[in-house]
Amino acid sequence: MTEKHKLGMLFFLASEVAFFSMLILAYLYFIGAEANGPNAATALDPATTAIFTVALLASSFTLWRAQKSIEHGKQGGLRIWLLATIVLGAIFIGGQGWEWAGLIRDKVTISNSLFGTTFFTLTGFHGLHVISGLIVLLILFILALAGSLNQARAHALATVELYWHFVDVVWIVIFSLLYVWPHL
Repeated sequence: MTEKHKLGMLFFLASEVAFFSMLILAYLYFIGAEANGPNAATALDPATTAIFTVALLASSFTLWRAQKSIEHGKQGGLRIWLLATIVLGAIFIGGQGWEWAGLIRDKVTISNSLFGTTFFTLTGFHGLHVISGLIVLLILFILALAGSLNQARAHALATVELYWHFVDVVWIVIFSLLYVWPHL
């Protein structure tokens, strides 16, 4: 990866750290504000979400394998690992959508409780970042199918890989705070 691509992505990720830090701090600030109503311990299902979390974390591995494939000039491996990354990321987003639908069905919404407001905002922005990453990965996959993503353009995949790993790290923090911590 060229240094200018890496530096640009690192500056962007620094701004994203600030953004997600503010969302997480808002969640933590308001977490105990409502004694009545839904909260993370009563509304969320950590076991089910853990399954979708494994899919997202596994997608970091498959993307790393895609990067190794492109470095070694293995187009077949690049395509397979990129496709696996996209599928795993889509499984995660599908799981998030399924969770959201269940919460809305249970009357936990962004407008009826402080927990709902902070939960949907935090997980929604994370989901938007995952979807954005999936769109870029899909573009890279199409380029790989066309033979246009090769060793000379490996920096494109490496730059996206930084972003994708960041999104995974943010999810680890979110999952720990929203799903694990309330059950300790």
